[in-house]
Amino acid sequence: MKKLAIIGASYLQNPLILKAKAMGLETHVFAWAAGDVGEATADHFYPISIVEKEQILEQCRRIGIDGVCTIASDLAAITVNYVANGLGLCGNTMECTEKSTNKHAMRLAFEAGGDPSPKSILVHSAEELKAAALEYPVIVKPVDRSGSRGITKVECSEGLADAIENAKGQGFEKAALVEEFAVGQEYSVECISYQGQHHFLAMTKKFTTGAPGFVETGHIQPAPVQPEQLAAVKQVVFHALDTLGIRNGASHSELKISPAGTIRLIEIGGRMGGDFIGSSLVERSIGVDFLRAVIQVALGQAPDLTPQHPGEAAAVRFVFGQADVDVLEALRAQHPEYLLEADVQPVHEGKVTDSAGRFGYYLMHAARAEQLAPYLPKQEDA
Repeated sequence: MKKLAIIGASYLQNPLILKAKAMGLETHVFAWAAGDVGEATADHFYPISIVEKEQILEQCRRIGIDGVCTIASDLAAITVNYVANGLGLCGNTMECTEKSTNKHAMRLAFEAGGDPSPKSILVHSAEELKAAALEYPVIVKPVDRSGSRGITKVECSEGLADAIENAKGQGFEKAALVEEFAVGQEYSVECISYQGQHHFLAMTKKFTTGAPGFVETGHIQPAPVQPEQLAAVKQVVFHALDTLGIRNGASHSELKISPAGTIRLIEIGGRMGGDFIGSSLVERSIGVDFLRAVIQVALGQAPDLTPQHPGEAAAVRFVFGQADVDVLEALRAQHPEYLLEADVQPVHEGKVTDSAGRFGYYLMHAARAEQLAPYLPKQEDA
């Protein structure tokens, strides 16, 4: 029986654990002991923090694992590639890992590679920008976090210092990026690569709270874009994957398309998208088992991308307040057949400032996107 190491044990990783077990693999899961679901579903659980990559490498060497992977976590992806490189398993280089997890390194790589990306300045305080000629609005974000943590749209200089301190406080490197604001609708693109060959899987339309924090309120696949626009997106994303050196495994590319059709890359992660995009929506929208493909690549096998069923529209809506719960109840009453899964916690007052603060979600599917439209969140203005 082949042995698969999985970095992370939260509910985001659990679909990967369950898929690996269904494929007949022995699962070895590493994470800080916190009572997460993956601790119980794994065949073997090791209470080692995902950032302790040296300890995890040594344990994996003793186990004799055949592959290592994660989904939906930039932090875990660092350890995945460290272990893969240490054991000669399928993964990406540590240089690639730096470019795909550190947003400053990513921006520098995009600039050198000629990839369309917002201009960006690395700062540790607002004092460093006194001589800079900034054009507002700008986006301020941590160098090394995901999940909308620490992101702020700043309309004028008065809010800049606070936004920088907030971003630094949310990140690990205690630095921030101040970037030009890219206009347009936001999308994400899911791909899987094997030995440098990239395979497009799905494009997702994103819904967010808008300024200042742009916390994601929902997603739908397939994204409603014209074929010519989709072809242009694929070309931009594949070139950017080569720029970053992503050769193996899943990737999650976030971008904006302006009303004029201009594409700007926001960021790319060398891992499957979170928020159920990769673990649930892709399989529903194109019929391909994305989780299985991720595991196959981790084991050094070409991914099987054969559709198992016809594609359909698939969406997720996140719960920010009672209004979202009311829409869920309307969905249950009007079209219960659209509801795939729901997990809603008690809603309480207070503003949701990042993805971790949301009160739950519900997954939907239907033959056509128009059928799900009444149950999707409103797209707030940027």
